[in-house]
Amino acid sequence: MHLLVYLPLVLPLVAAVAARPLGVRLPPAVATWLLAGSAVALAAASSTVLGLLALTALLRVPMAAAVGHWSLRVVRANDPTSLPIALVAGALLAVTGVFACRALWHRVGALAAAYQEARCLPGGGQVVVTADDAADAYTLPGWPCRIVITAGMMRALSHPEREVLLAHERAHATGLHYLFTTAARLAAAVNPLLRPVATTVGYTVERWADERAAAATGDRSLAARAIARAALAVAAAPPTRTGPAIALGAVTSGPAMRRAGPVPRRVAALLLPAPKHQLVLLVAAVVLVAVSGVAALEAARDLHNLLEIARAAA
Repeated sequence: MHLLVYLPLVLPLVAAVAARPLGVRLPPAVATWLLAGSAVALAAASSTVLGLLALTALLRVPMAAAVGHWSLRVVRANDPTSLPIALVAGALLAVTGVFACRALWHRVGALAAAYQEARCLPGGGQVVVTADDAADAYTLPGWPCRIVITAGMMRALSHPEREVLLAHERAHATGLHYLFTTAARLAAAVNPLLRPVATTVGYTVERWADERAAAATGDRSLAARAIARAALAVAAAPPTRTGPAIALGAVTSGPAMRRAGPVPRRVAALLLPAPKHQLVLLVAAVVLVAVSGVAALEAARDLHNLLEIARAAA
């Protein structure tokens, strides 16, 4: 394997730096798809490379060489990966594997709690208004998704602002935004360098819902005002969640108007024209992700060829 094998380990750093600018300059829906997909692809490529590097340490073990029927002399002569690097890669792969399994376990549990909570809510409609005086609004993953709004939040907003809030939450429900945040968070668990990307995905899904709400009401300034007032209402009377609701916060990114990212940035974005498609940025991001995947595949091909040569020599 040549130096190209290390490229998938470096590109997540580039993604971490580029995530926030892409989240701001691209339309929110496009940015969400791009960043979530890139996080998954980059996490898979980096894990593959770590596995390949770790495998080169196993190839140097005489017992493994005997089982695989390959020549140790050929492997050692043709594999440029040093033993310390291979061992470090194996250790990193083991640690990230543990973190990924733990994140997956908690995420599945949170989703299960969300589905159960959505089924147990009273009424048969999509929107449920609770008697809680604290201001809160969020979307529960389920089949179908349910929208929960407290009486405190309803009192804090005018009728037009309530329409914005409902349109925002319906955008979360119809867009299944929790799937994007789940994919990005699991990718960040596999590769911690991708955490800024996962954070940006949490922001872009909220911007996606903001834009859908602004389009539904036809008034961007009204949407901005509703988001600002909802955030102030939550700050004035913070909601308290117990039991399954704690797990739900890990799925739905908390109250949609409060914890989705810096609220002032969202308000400022709504006071400007909607972002336009920037093909150059989109193509550049896709190319970088594709290069990472190609590098991982090329490394796998090189290792396969090395084993074939070693078997022939044996």
